[in-house]
Amino acid sequence: MLDRRLQILLDEERYRRVATEAAARGTSVASVVREAIDRTFPVPTARRRAAVRELLDADDMTVPEVDGLRAELEELRGRRA
Repeated sequence: MLDRRLQILLDEERYRRVATEAAARGTSVASVVREAIDRTFPVPTARRRAAVRELLDADDMTVPEVDGLRAELEELRGRRA
C-alpha cells in the first residue's frame, strides 16, 4: 500500500528520460521512480531471508498436470478477452 507522498523537482532532461521510459513501458512516471528506488536501495538482506524462509516453510500445494494447467490458463485468458 502506498501511503507516503513525495514531491521532487527534476530538470527537463531527467524528467524527459523518466517520462520516456514510463511511456515505453505503458506505466506511470511514479512507477518508474519507485522501481529505480528499489533497484538502488534494495530490501535489507534480513527481510529478504525472512521472506524466503516463509515461502520455504509454506505447506505443499498440489500442482495440476501440465495439460490441466494449460486448460486453466486458457480459460483465464478467455475471460479477459
